[in-house]
Amino acid sequence: MHGRPRKDPRPKDDAAKAAHLRELQAQLLHNHRNRTYTKEALASCSKLLEINPEVYTAWNYRKLSLQHNLDGVDDPDALKSAIEDELRVVEIALRTNPKSYAAWYHRKWVLGRRLMPVEFEREFRLLDLLLNADQRNFHGWNYRRFVAKLKNVPEEEELKFTKKMIDTNFSNYSAWHNRSALLSHLLTKKSQGFDSKKNTLTEEYELVHDALFTDQSDQSGWFYHLWLLDQTVCLDDPQLISSWPTHKSDLILSESNKIDGCQLFPSSNSRSFSLLHTGTFPIILYFNKAVKNIDSSTVIVSSVFVTNEDLNWRPLSTNNSGEACCWVTFLTVPEENCSSSTSYPVEVCLDRYKDIVSSDVSDCKNPSKFTFTVAFRGHSLEQTSKESVEENVVWKYVDICNPQESPCLMSFDQLSINEDHAEEGFKWNLQTLSNEIELFREFNDEDSKFVKLTLARLLVAHDLMVPNGSHNHIKTHSGEVLTLYDDLMKLDPSHKRYYEDEQSVVLMDQLTSDKDSLTKHCWQFDEPTSSSFHCQYCLWLNELSLTRIGSVKNILWVQMLDLSHNKLRSVEGLEALQLLACLNLSNNQISSFTALEPLKLLSSLRVLDVSFNMIGAHAIDTTRYLCSSPLSHTLDAKQLNVGYEKENTEVRDHWEVTSLFRALRLTQLDIKGNAVLNEKFSVLAIELLPSLKWLDGKRVR
Repeated sequence: MHGRPRKDPRPKDDAAKAAHLRELQAQLLHNHRNRTYTKEALASCSKLLEINPEVYTAWNYRKLSLQHNLDGVDDPDALKSAIEDELRVVEIALRTNPKSYAAWYHRKWVLGRRLMPVEFEREFRLLDLLLNADQRNFHGWNYRRFVAKLKNVPEEEELKFTKKMIDTNFSNYSAWHNRSALLSHLLTKKSQGFDSKKNTLTEEYELVHDALFTDQSDQSGWFYHLWLLDQTVCLDDPQLISSWPTHKSDLILSESNKIDGCQLFPSSNSRSFSLLHTGTFPIILYFNKAVKNIDSSTVIVSSVFVTNEDLNWRPLSTNNSGEACCWVTFLTVPEENCSSSTSYPVEVCLDRYKDIVSSDVSDCKNPSKFTFTVAFRGHSLEQTSKESVEENVVWKYVDICNPQESPCLMSFDQLSINEDHAEEGFKWNLQTLSNEIELFREFNDEDSKFVKLTLARLLVAHDLMVPNGSHNHIKTHSGEVLTLYDDLMKLDPSHKRYYEDEQSVVLMDQLTSDKDSLTKHCWQFDEPTSSSFHCQYCLWLNELSLTRIGSVKNILWVQMLDLSHNKLRSVEGLEALQLLACLNLSNNQISSFTALEPLKLLSSLRVLDVSFNMIGAHAIDTTRYLCSSPLSHTLDAKQLNVGYEKENTEVRDHWEVTSLFRALRLTQLDIKGNAVLNEKFSVLAIELLPSLKWLDGKRVR
């Protein structure tokens, strides 16, 4: 670990020792099976653990024997003798292997039963001996936290101990880690002397600078600096940072994409969206961190369409944790309202905002509210019927003649909800980041990946702290950060994928956070044969070498998105785009259907192009264990065949695609150029997608 190879101090066993070990193992299993807990049996077990402390069965056997032999025993001397024997066996095992998980766990288990008063001096003396031999033994540090908690040692005292160990050796990663854990708790509780986060972090920056300047090739200090950076940038409380519909917007919902013979988005003071579900549209809340407890009691939606209690909020996340950065509910309008030309006001308010909490148990401290209006424009049945005919969508674009009238640019300045956090509120944070940026620019070490990576992270963090509307910093710093990641990929090719992902996040944020950049990538879809999407606006982010989807908080309005000819291996993040109807993912590096699982949350998606990817090219798909599947017991394999003939084994054999396609309502799918495609698969896709009309450019229904 940390670049230091582990060496076995013991001499290699010869044939006699191996035979002895097998004999001891056989005795252990015999005694365990027959529940023999005599002194001789325990002595044999002790000899086995002295040779090999990793025999979990031996430790479990000793736990059972201790419980059996002490059952009903009240004699303090007998209790003390039994406990002493167990602790002694652990100490002998630790001499053989100081990093034995099973040995440390057994010692914690024995002391945790509180059968006798703990001799804390003995435990801390053992820890001192261990940490003197290996100051970075994380097993020892973990056990120290256990003993300190058992003794109720003040966290301030333990913090002083970490400082002592760091002063002895700056390369003590475990001491830095323990210090970050202690400080996090002290700052959260606002303990005496730690009520000012600014003062505490300022002192910690000075401490870590000493370590970095002493030996900048050691990674321990750099990891701690990254933790400090996270504490500096991250807000303590969750914030609502974006929404759809946008604040003060005027929505004109239509059954088609044209209104009175004009293109959609007819004026600069009106934001209109053509939704596939007549009279139904989503309300999206986008937070700066994952939150929970979003429901009708914490978020109040006031409208004439439906009562607030009838709305069902759901997290847009695939991990089933009940937490997400993005939440959605759908507002359904009765038919009598759809035929009216009246504009209806809607207000969304985070009412009981303190009940909205993040994963780190911090609650929302700032109320948020946004309003918008909804109007409807109907069409004759003949026109609606004609325009409902869906033709094959071919991705073609024309330049926007008047970019200032593009819907994304009209609503761009109102995407952010919270405008209360002015630059003055972040004065210390911004000044600290500026000081750190200046410091690391002075390092001037062209061969240090840590310096370059830290500088890139600092610049990104500084951009995140700049208030909304200040885009000059974003442009300048983004270019420098992209160059730094290019240098890192050359300097440290073994971590190229990580740098590519980080670079992709920065690039996407640069393109979507700057109005001028967004204009260059916003195109008008010009395909007259596709009546459903003709003259719609499409965000064009292809040929950018993106490997990862970054923040989408500024593009929640997107209905057509082209991400073709990139290097995407996952589509995580797109689940927030609840208006997305057409998605082009062709010519990427998607290797499985499980990588497309976030698309299951897009109820509006109708057109999907995943052609010329790598689906089916790899025999082993490790992502199968990360999503809902029969392998993780989160998906019932028997349910996959419901509604299909029993002899159809394709559904069962391709559970990944079955689970994905059943959740989608696609009318068009392009999948050519993937190894998985064959005649049987095409038949299966048509069977699983009853609404499918086009498959690889051919009409199927």
